[in-house]
Amino acid sequence: MQSLRVKGGAEIRGSVTVSGNKNAALPMIAALLLAEEECVLRNVPDILDVRTMLDIAGELGAEFSFKNHVLKFRCRDIRTTKVSREMCSRNRTSILFAAPLIARCGTAELFPPGGDVIGRRRLDGHFYGLIKLGSAMSGDETYRFHAPGGLFGRELFLDEASVTATEQILIAAVTAKGKTTLYKAAGEPHVQDLAQLLNAMGGRITGAGSNTIEIEGVEKLHGCDYTIAGDHIEAGSFLALAAATGGELTVHGTAPRHNWMLRRVFERLGVAMELYSDRIILPGGQQPKIQCDFGGHIPQISDGPWPQYPSDMMSCSIVAATQCTGTVMFFEKMFESRIYFADRLISMGANAIVCDPHRVVITGKAQLHAVTMSSPDIRAGMAMVIAALCAKGTSTIHSAEVIYRGYENLCAKLTAIGAEIEELRP
Repeated sequence: MQSLRVKGGAEIRGSVTVSGNKNAALPMIAALLLAEEECVLRNVPDILDVRTMLDIAGELGAEFSFKNHVLKFRCRDIRTTKVSREMCSRNRTSILFAAPLIARCGTAELFPPGGDVIGRRRLDGHFYGLIKLGSAMSGDETYRFHAPGGLFGRELFLDEASVTATEQILIAAVTAKGKTTLYKAAGEPHVQDLAQLLNAMGGRITGAGSNTIEIEGVEKLHGCDYTIAGDHIEAGSFLALAAATGGELTVHGTAPRHNWMLRRVFERLGVAMELYSDRIILPGGQQPKIQCDFGGHIPQISDGPWPQYPSDMMSCSIVAATQCTGTVMFFEKMFESRIYFADRLISMGANAIVCDPHRVVITGKAQLHAVTMSSPDIRAGMAMVIAALCAKGTSTIHSAEVIYRGYENLCAKLTAIGAEIEELRP
């Protein structure tokens, strides 16, 4: 168990470069199993979840080297089609190895995936897609898939725009026989990035980014050299930090289209930012005041499927709101446990009312004070770091390894922009 000691009140100023998109890198590693030739991935974040996915790929038969954010990967032969229970429990995206194993070997066996405990996270979309594409499924605590005759394209309609289910279907359908049309698909930037990688490997995917994706199955994929886009959630997290502390920050490695909704939400918090082709600037000296809806009504910030506000940004945005003058409601529609971390903010002095598992009302500006707390999930952990940097005194955050699953070189990046933060190792 690792911990962080964070001293509040530091002046945040300078620039930071975001790492490659975590949520793109993880499904990409699973997708690389589809090709027998070498693939090179660049701008890969060196985080715990990436290392876990590579560990699983290695057990399945892949050979790889990972250095300086460059992954060289090749899987000539699949050694086993079973992912162990222990490996599956390490992260959520372990379930994505089902599709490439079925595609190459006609069979796969996995266990329930791990990941953050932020509420119920259905796998029904994964099972629906794989079964409809031609795989039989059996088991309860163990998921066994069999498609000895291969997979076949068809029309699919998801009952929710699940990101990982969309990714599973893209990986499965890209080498299936015939055409697959996926309706109500997720369109997040990392889904688009995965589709572009598969196309670079010889796939024929169109429509990624919209809610209808078409996949013309190809017989075989080949090697490629591909660069992962910057992580828009990491960018938003650092911008939330700058907004909360009244700092001045430039975030490099961004794309404007990935941050349009972020800018819109920050505008509602009274925070201005400037989007450029490869960077975002949040000017210093701002005194954020929450912008009421027309008629003076309390505004509501809610998440939803892309291009709505990402659920992964809700925790950090809630902390930023505690440092803005006015009242705002946050409505977390996607996960029923993500809002629970607000209890930690209340213990720090935040003026917050938790209405139910999905809604919290924040009134600011609040003077936070230091506490000792523990990180329940990746995004809440980062939000706690932001809260600690706003607080009076020195806070301790336990279970810091949870935060490291999604943020690379976090302490070094924070220290470079003025934060006073220290790792405490057992």
